[in-house]
Amino acid sequence: MSGSSLDGLDIAFAEFQENAGKWNYDIKKADCYSYTDAWVDKLKSAISLAALDYQLLHIDYGHYVGQQVNKFIDENDLHYQVALVSSHGHTTFHVPSKKMTAQLGDGASIAAETQLPVVTDLRAIDLAFSGQGAPIVPIGEKLLLGNYDYFLNLGGIANISFKTEPYVAFDICAANRVLNMLANENGKEYDDRGEMAATGDVKQDMLEKLNNLEYYNQPYPKSLANEFGTDVVYPLIKDSGYKTEDSLRTYVEHVIIQIKEATSRATASNRGNTSMLVTGGGALNSFLVQKLRDELQKIKVEVVVPDENLVKYKEAMIMAFIGVLRWRQEYNVLSTVTGATRDSIGGALWIGQEA
Repeated sequence: MSGSSLDGLDIAFAEFQENAGKWNYDIKKADCYSYTDAWVDKLKSAISLAALDYQLLHIDYGHYVGQQVNKFIDENDLHYQVALVSSHGHTTFHVPSKKMTAQLGDGASIAAETQLPVVTDLRAIDLAFSGQGAPIVPIGEKLLLGNYDYFLNLGGIANISFKTEPYVAFDICAANRVLNMLANENGKEYDDRGEMAATGDVKQDMLEKLNNLEYYNQPYPKSLANEFGTDVVYPLIKDSGYKTEDSLRTYVEHVIIQIKEATSRATASNRGNTSMLVTGGGALNSFLVQKLRDELQKIKVEVVVPDENLVKYKEAMIMAFIGVLRWRQEYNVLSTVTGATRDSIGGALWIGQEA
């Protein structure tokens, strides 16, 4: 899994067991291989490449992913234990209105490097069925993590899932991608534990502009491309002219407001206290999480941050699970989440091993 925040390549080795329709999982090993500066630049600039150069990067990145999988297998002594590789790739273009999405990481290249079965292009068929292609992790939340009422992922983009019937999920707002871009201004990769944001002040004029962005008034199902954060939100913040600490604090406030607003839409259908599992890199931002806890307590929602392994690698683990469902030819994308005309079995299969 490669997220929009460009932290690196998340790899999880997980085992899944199904018994009478009930699934269990175990994350045996997991790691994040940080990108070199060269790869960060390549992935950031991918959307501006000419068609041929983009396709060549697609191939190169596929070989890179395969090589990293091999490295992970070597380092963790997993030879002859890996039965399937499921790769989300790195999202570049996402245009649901045109039934189009693109993730870098050619599946044939990964299969050639690993000589294992590989599943890629996990979102494409959902868009072909007029869906948003996102979020796609709710199938894993529903079948593997069913003890919570809400699931919040604080990645480059924040998205939420509601354990309702029908199951509902959507992208809320840009999150770590914008926070990291702001931290970069002070020479930091990210705002560690939200320490810079904690020293800033909320600027009400900027906050109002952020909260008035058109996307937030759209009904779900809906999803966001990375460009929402980089090309819409970040320039708006920069145009406000405030120092980095104030911008960080204001954007944290904005993220919390949008999460609370999204959560409030479902609380009416729940009775009494409810719980929210929070994962993704943003769950390690203790300042943001505490502010979120304070706000969601007001609507009787308890914020639960699990062990660090699940915080960091939930999405990678669920991508593996989506690949398992594809291998079994079972539905792995929920139309109630994406707005597609039907549930689908997403993923292209590449056979890398010898017959």
